[in-house]
Amino acid sequence: MRIGYFLSTEEYGPAELVEQAVLAEQAGFEALWISDHFHPWNDQQGQSPLVWGIIGALSQACSLPVTTAVTCPTVRMHPAVVAQAAATAAVQLGGRFTLGVGTGEALNEHVLGDAWPSWDVRAEMLEEAVALIRRLWEGDFVTTRGRHYAVENARIYTLPEEPPSIYVSGFGPKSTDLAARIGDGFVGTSPSPDLVQRFKEASGGLPAQGGCKAAWAPTRDEGVDLAWRLWPHAGLPGELAQVLPSVRHFEQATELVTRESTSENTVAGPDVEPHVQQLLDYAAAGYDEVYVANMGPHCADMIRAYGAEVLPKVRSEVGG
Repeated sequence: MRIGYFLSTEEYGPAELVEQAVLAEQAGFEALWISDHFHPWNDQQGQSPLVWGIIGALSQACSLPVTTAVTCPTVRMHPAVVAQAAATAAVQLGGRFTLGVGTGEALNEHVLGDAWPSWDVRAEMLEEAVALIRRLWEGDFVTTRGRHYAVENARIYTLPEEPPSIYVSGFGPKSTDLAARIGDGFVGTSPSPDLVQRFKEASGGLPAQGGCKAAWAPTRDEGVDLAWRLWPHAGLPGELAQVLPSVRHFEQATELVTRESTSENTVAGPDVEPHVQQLLDYAAAGYDEVYVANMGPHCADMIRAYGAEVLPKVRSEVGG
């Protein structure tokens, strides 16, 4: 199992993200995830740099592969623009780029004034967008008018030698089936063996990437406090994270999330064993790759501790 580091654009600025990537490579992480947001989830997080600018900087600062986790190529950004951005990223990274895509959240995608469609419509839009992106990566002029997207005399000139893989996120059975149908791989954020197995069986065994978070801190109490302050929305049930339209709405909804519930569901503090176990849980679920983000200001300490203790312990258990 490949273990990577997850760069949270919601919580850190451009220079911090690049610094974390460099430290992660030095510590022995093997790849990078990076989130793609217009807004953070709340004002406490306080950042949201454009992911494509950060990827360009990463290509010059380290040699790790990069996956967007995930880009929504349907509402805020036209798939033709995403196709060009992803092709450029793949060239900059020497082919070490994977375009992770998903149906998105209203939080980021409503900002141009578009209505937020139902999941079924968003899934239909994503399927059409992925097909258009792949067609544009063939390098010819494309003129087409689909149900949701049109391009006229569009050609992408800056292309990598091989088109990037497209991984599709899944949070439930329907989205997992969509990922298996249109994706080159799967993106998940929970150690759910049922979803991973569902994807593997439907896709013929294509790879699956999983993401998780930890709050490294000098004490577990401080780590829990950081997670509760910065990432309380992780405790929201159901589809709220997909449909709430603003940072203010998330802040109102997360007033219902208690510190106790955050503590029960968060890997926090300096004891390496819970950090090791979280990664082993993702391995046991069937993921081929797992990416871990840090919540809070102790990123450098977390990355060094993972390099010295956590990664070797996990690899001794599962290989990779």
